[in-house]
Amino acid sequence: MRFQYRTRLLATAICLSLGGPVIALAQSPAPASSQVSPAEARAATLPVREFYDALLYTMKHAKQLGIRGRFAHLEPAVSNVFDFEVMTQFTVGQNWGKMTPHERVALMDAFRKLTTADYARSFNDYGGESFVVRPKVEKRDGDDIVSTQMNVPDKAPIPFVYRMHKTPRGWRIVDIYLNGYISEVATRRADFASTLQSGGVTALTRKLDAMADQTLKN
Repeated sequence: MRFQYRTRLLATAICLSLGGPVIALAQSPAPASSQVSPAEARAATLPVREFYDALLYTMKHAKQLGIRGRFAHLEPAVSNVFDFEVMTQFTVGQNWGKMTPHERVALMDAFRKLTTADYARSFNDYGGESFVVRPKVEKRDGDDIVSTQMNVPDKAPIPFVYRMHKTPRGWRIVDIYLNGYISEVATRRADFASTLQSGGVTALTRKLDAMADQTLKN
């Protein structure tokens, strides 16, 4: 499996360079303020468990499916578990308020496509891996923090911490902390900063679409 996760820390200055409220979302999830009730914990962890089920299926059938088959299988699961409106808003920062509804939808779709393509490419094999979702969920700043890990045979477990936000459709992921503390939202924000500054939202949307298309060719 080619799965790799980023281990570079993001400088606060990079995040601040775009302005906007992303810092509150992208900060490390620990320490959380309190544990939630068992009922809320079950509700908050359920989308993550369902996503992991879909991910494991694609890993176990990776060769038969191929990258486009994995993409097709993961697309509804990714769309269901991630709140791309919130994630995109915090990724582009203050630019969100300047965008038209059409631009927002186009950028969210591109973000969703790239996210799904990245999962389809990265989780391309199965070697006995398993996912564990801890039943205890903690509360921070109104969101729930769900701790999980991927167990890899003969290797150290890889922690993934999810920040869950309650929506009318239930609990949805608004950020992932790779290795337990590296914010994916902040990483994306830093990665896309130069494109936003030089070409605006249209250029970023085109870039994400092109990145997704290239990923699906690999």
